[in-house]
Amino acid sequence: MNNVQKKLDVICLGRIAVDLYAQQIGARLEDASSFAKYLGGSSGNVAYGTAIQGLRSGMLARVGDEHMGRFLREELTRVGVDTQYLITDKDRLTGLVLLGIKDQDTFPLIFYRDNCADMALKPQDISEDYIASSRALAITGTHLSHPDTRQAVLTALDYAKKHGLRRALDIDYRPVLWGLTALGDGETRFVSSEKVTREIQEVLHHFDLIVGTEEEFHIAGGSTDTLTALARVRELTDATLVCKRGALGCSVFEEQIPTSWDEVKLQTGVRVEVLNVLGAGDAFMSGLLRGYLNDEGWEQACRYANACGALVVSRHGCAPAMPTKKELDDYLLRDKSVPQPDKDARLNHLHRVTTRKQHWPELCIFAFDHRKQLVDMAQEVGANVNEIPRLKVLLLEGARQAAKEAGLRNNSGILADTTFGQNALNAITGEGWWIGRPIELPSSRPLRLEHGNIGSQLIDWPLEHVVKCLMFYHPKDDAALREEQEALALEVYQACCKSGHELLLEIILPSDSPFQDEKYYAQTVERFYSLGIQPDWWKLPAQSVEGWKAIGQLIDNNDPDCRGILILGLDAPESTLKTGFAAAADIPWVKGFAVGRTIFGESSRQWLANKFNDEELINDVKQRYLTLIKYWREYRPASHR
Repeated sequence: MNNVQKKLDVICLGRIAVDLYAQQIGARLEDASSFAKYLGGSSGNVAYGTAIQGLRSGMLARVGDEHMGRFLREELTRVGVDTQYLITDKDRLTGLVLLGIKDQDTFPLIFYRDNCADMALKPQDISEDYIASSRALAITGTHLSHPDTRQAVLTALDYAKKHGLRRALDIDYRPVLWGLTALGDGETRFVSSEKVTREIQEVLHHFDLIVGTEEEFHIAGGSTDTLTALARVRELTDATLVCKRGALGCSVFEEQIPTSWDEVKLQTGVRVEVLNVLGAGDAFMSGLLRGYLNDEGWEQACRYANACGALVVSRHGCAPAMPTKKELDDYLLRDKSVPQPDKDARLNHLHRVTTRKQHWPELCIFAFDHRKQLVDMAQEVGANVNEIPRLKVLLLEGARQAAKEAGLRNNSGILADTTFGQNALNAITGEGWWIGRPIELPSSRPLRLEHGNIGSQLIDWPLEHVVKCLMFYHPKDDAALREEQEALALEVYQACCKSGHELLLEIILPSDSPFQDEKYYAQTVERFYSLGIQPDWWKLPAQSVEGWKAIGQLIDNNDPDCRGILILGLDAPESTLKTGFAAAADIPWVKGFAVGRTIFGESSRQWLANKFNDEELINDVKQRYLTLIKYWREYRPASHR
């Protein structure tokens, strides 16, 4: 094979679509009431899956010039997939797939792909230079079903051969996409067809690697006896054949096909409780390509592939269910001691933290999620509390102006509530800011949630919104109070794990406690970790250098994938906060601050009392926010940002 250094490891050419998965497990698709939106399509999934396995992947396809096409592009780009040849089609819509999970054997599936964007790929879309920039080309079989896309595939294969690429085919047989079933029958996996067999066989000689289930080799080989079908495929190609055999694992055929399964080596799979088989084949292909393209040998490649497939069948969705490289490597290092990987807490946590959508090395957050304090302030100056929502929109404008002047560039954030700040939340959502929302009933102790059950709240939240939960907690609280608060905190954490939202846990020692030593913050962090609560973020008052080091060591020991710590303000003067920033300067876990009343308190009082106009309020909070950003960056080494 050509060993010249290439820009990409693999280009994936073929199907890419949006998957809409029914969220009601066990329901008929007719009865589904809500759907989760994921990246989908076999080639799209493989591009995504190989990227998170550490390969340099590219996606060659078409998507529509609309929201769903932009979603697919953004999802791929986020994990490092090269999308320069993910072409925007101005005349067609992105393909959609509706899927359900009825039981372990029933997965209703409807393809909405009539004249969709990815099936409009044509030979002119294939750039020889782009193909030449990769070490491998991975094709999925659906694009062999239409004359135009078939010619595009053949053009890409010719360029791949010319430039010494490894060429892989995932047969990916969907009878409905070859016109062999009713339009609504996307679930059927095998229908015999001499025409399809002939058209697949015509291209088999192009490939170095061919992957399929037993049924997919049946269609490729023209026989429902798997070994007979494999033997026919072998007559037409010298490619390595990898036959997926379900829960058993897979078998690799590099030479002639034996006449008995007794002579076939089985690369054993991983047994898990099946939730959803859809997407398992794409995960398998992603893991296999990792081993294949890194020349790790077929045994290791199949270990990757089988484990990837097993983990996906235990989860909801396709692409988002695929394991990351870190997650997969962790599992394979201890697979003998993990009989049920789908139920392993460490794996599930690794999946959660290694699939985060955005990195935040530094955060300067303006917190104006206050409710009770602003109501009290309004009443004190005789203002109408109905003015508070407009106040919060103005505070957001001050935050925007400060972030622009400071050049924060994706390091800015707000904390805002839904009680008074919904308009501000709506305005900033989708702009790349860190956004946190409180769930606690203000000043409640024991903790109470402001809007009821956490699960019923999160179903309406944008995924980019971080759940902020403030607890007045002390490790020396009475046992009953402590246990009540801990139980609700665990419930909140588990809900976030289920919904996919991040959790910021804010801890403040109760002001009426006689025990105010900062050591109790470290004890509290340790206690929550012992309960199995691993918040994405901690929000804590300023500590001494020794206090920060103690907390940092606890994070190192319990959750090295934690996002980090934000310093809270507690209405402290700017000079006090400056001292706190200095103490945290060399603590990598402290990522920034989330401060509120120090920034907006006085100017909001003046505005509510009609002593400040809108512009004066905006300018005052902007300057105070800029001052704190300046203090933070005075002490924070650039290497920690």
